[in-house]
Amino acid sequence: MFAVVQLGNQQFKVSEGDTISADHLNLEAGQKIVLDKVLLFSDEKSTKVGQPYLKDVEIKADVLAHTRGPKTIAFQYRKRKDSARTVGHRRDLTTLKITKISV
Repeated sequence: MFAVVQLGNQQFKVSEGDTISADHLNLEAGQKIVLDKVLLFSDEKSTKVGQPYLKDVEIKADVLAHTRGPKTIAFQYRKRKDSARTVGHRRDLTTLKITKISV
């Protein structure tokens, strides 16, 4: 059994017990949340597709921690101009553990 859920502007394929890293959510660690923007739900027998969301499926998750993603380096170089610039960036992430998918 799995579902496709939308968090912000990202989509995740999740099952019970999975751990995902989404963009930063303004929630406290240890808090329980309900993800209601379910785009697709499938079990062994059938598949349901939302138009755009499924109303009768909810996903319960626990907020585990707030972390930071890997560092991304952006380097700009202009040939023959003696100009270069290096910028680093790290995304703020929230780690979620999927506890229950209920229909």
